[in-house]
Amino acid sequence: MRLDLREIIEVPGGSVPFETELETGRLDFASVKAYKGRPHAQGRVYNEAGVLHLEGVLTADMVCICDRCGSEFESVKELPLEATIVEEESEEFPELYVLDGNEIDLDEILETSLILDMETKFLCREDCKGLCDTCGANLNLGPCGCRKLRDPRFAVLEQLLDK
Repeated sequence: MRLDLREIIEVPGGSVPFETELETGRLDFASVKAYKGRPHAQGRVYNEAGVLHLEGVLTADMVCICDRCGSEFESVKELPLEATIVEEESEEFPELYVLDGNEIDLDEILETSLILDMETKFLCREDCKGLCDTCGANLNLGPCGCRKLRDPRFAVLEQLLDK
């Protein structure tokens, strides 16, 4: 979505609201199985003393796969949005977004914000125990009954315990 900012570029205190949904085609993460709906964003772009700022909230409702146990779980990500928009690109400040004429590409800002803020590890819960290394049982459901293997470097000491 392209957002026209012509009416606030030269008007300190001016504001333009936005509300949009993102296409999920470029939001492909290995642990996100599906989006329950399109990610939704709302907020505003405002002019503060000649500098354009974007603020708002992006919400993504997802079905994820746990990176430890492989279980499916639902997750809702609410991302506060903050961005500064400038007229010219700056090598010194690459985090700033650049106006394209009198418009900004809102989808680019929202997609970039979501991608940069996405978790690197998706867990069904913080204390997920994962899977047994030996039999592959989900340890969140209880102990698996496998005999814990001892470190082979201690095999000689294990023989002493057997005697």
